[in-house]
Amino acid sequence: MISRILLPILLMIVLSDGYIWMRYLRGRVALRKSLMWFVPGFLMALFTVFIAFQKDFAPADSTLFNVYLFFLGFIVVAKMLFVISSAVGWGLQRLLNTRRNYGNAVGLVVVALVWYVLLYGVFVGFKRLEVRHVVYTSRDLPAAFDGYRIVHFSDAHVGTYGRGYSRQLARAVDSINVEYPDMVVFTGDLQNMQPGEVLPHEQTLARLHARDGVYSVLGNHDYAQYIHADEAVKTANVRYIRESQRRMGWTLLDNAHRVIRRGADSIVIAGMENDGDGRHFPQKGDIARTLHGVSDSSFVVMLQHDPTSWRRKILPQSGAQLTLSGHTHAMQFCLFGWSPSSLIYSEWGGMFYEGNRAINVSTGLGGFIPFRFGVPGEIVVITLKREN
Repeated sequence: MISRILLPILLMIVLSDGYIWMRYLRGRVALRKSLMWFVPGFLMALFTVFIAFQKDFAPADSTLFNVYLFFLGFIVVAKMLFVISSAVGWGLQRLLNTRRNYGNAVGLVVVALVWYVLLYGVFVGFKRLEVRHVVYTSRDLPAAFDGYRIVHFSDAHVGTYGRGYSRQLARAVDSINVEYPDMVVFTGDLQNMQPGEVLPHEQTLARLHARDGVYSVLGNHDYAQYIHADEAVKTANVRYIRESQRRMGWTLLDNAHRVIRRGADSIVIAGMENDGDGRHFPQKGDIARTLHGVSDSSFVVMLQHDPTSWRRKILPQSGAQLTLSGHTHAMQFCLFGWSPSSLIYSEWGGMFYEGNRAINVSTGLGGFIPFRFGVPGEIVVITLKREN
């Protein structure tokens, strides 16, 4: 991941340190002291090169990678934002012929805000858990399922639940079970990179229970596409993650469906494999296979990790009334109701409607990176109501 932006990061380090030395240190601070200023930047440059030359998307040791990302924000990004503020202020100072560079004050405020966001997001925000309750009403819902409760969670990324976060997953499982749901659904990204990450958490996740069972689909991270290995290893990894979910008692829906019955009434729970853009994310969803044999009059709850599939495939090619997705995480950052994920996704967090049909996009439980600001981990309790 870092290899793709190696040069921009190195440029940020060099340009910000160079600007500060030219504007504030050269000729004003003893050479030995001024050289000390470059030590953090030099170490970050070495750290960046080391991370960038890892063969996989990220180092196998996620703790090391997360430490790197924290200091990247705390040192490199904060310093660069100060330099930008200072440089703009210096330009205005010369243009307006003022005595003071107010950009320095602005830059210090920006640095303080960056540090606050980082510290809060890592040490507080990532540990928060929210239960969101929503109601979906449909005239197509059979009468016997009026009031049916589904707990939806997504993007567990259990490989991140290591040091400092080990109790969070157990707390989430307890929060789901205490809702006494009729059904629990998980919409993908159980692992970060390797299926071995799941093994220490299988017993915890196996404690999930619901009257009609736990159903799941795979997400883009579950296909082992973020490791450098031959196809045989990747195939074995995907097979392992499938077997792991079955050991936990979950019903994994790989382009398949199941029928849930209440007397003479029934609904369908269907699950597509990850159906991304086919370039950055796997496009394996087969909606015809998923709904093979399902009547057009059936009430269908569709599980699909990637919400972009809703408008691209699910709406035009099926009659599924309710779709449940994840994937976006709301980029794990939201400020005053705005998330940068809104620049990429039409549906990025919450319930969205197209006529009487809807999609619920969970902003996720965990994350590849242990950071959340304004977007706590969530589980969603969805109550189905029949429209009279």
